[in-house]
Amino acid sequence: MPKILSIFLLFCSLSVFAQVTKNDTIRVENHPTDSISTIKPRSEVEVLTDIEESNAPAVKPNYSPTKAGLYSAVLPGLGQYYNKKYWKIPLVWGAIGTGVGVTLWNDKQYRRYRDAYVAQLNGLPHEFSDIPGITKEALGRTQDRMKRQRDYSIAVTGLVYILNIMDAVVDAHLYEQKNDPDLAIKPAVIYDEFAKQNTKPGVSLSFRF
Repeated sequence: MPKILSIFLLFCSLSVFAQVTKNDTIRVENHPTDSISTIKPRSEVEVLTDIEESNAPAVKPNYSPTKAGLYSAVLPGLGQYYNKKYWKIPLVWGAIGTGVGVTLWNDKQYRRYRDAYVAQLNGLPHEFSDIPGITKEALGRTQDRMKRQRDYSIAVTGLVYILNIMDAVVDAHLYEQKNDPDLAIKPAVIYDEFAKQNTKPGVSLSFRF
């Protein structure tokens, strides 16, 4: 019996030793390696390229005044869209739309009074025949006034259309100057020794060569 017990204890101790040795071996084999060693070092050319890209000046968009003018001529407001002046588009459309609407209304009134005037000259009834005091002279004056107002509306609408083109061209032409750090417009204090107040607020224009 003691021999059997001794053999059993010896077998258990060998099993425990084998397990410890196996675990130790696994820990050694799976020992994590240094992650830095797996990263490939960057070359000097790559480092210099990154530095140059970081220090390079920001690329400014280049707008063509010719394109901006043509776009606004084809469709008012399109030149402003090309220049990325989106807030001007509703102003252009509103101004031109109002001018066109007023022109059409004045033209309609002119045609009404012209037809009535022609009918009055020929002794024919018209839409103003039932109104007392209507004469050919009154109809002629009203016709001339409505025609004059229509012509003014056409002129103003045409002027707004031209200004829309000029605005697009000027914005595209002066975009570089507006973003040039050597050309600056900023508030300033103006000193005038001959005025009652020696100092007054103003605006300064500075250009650095």
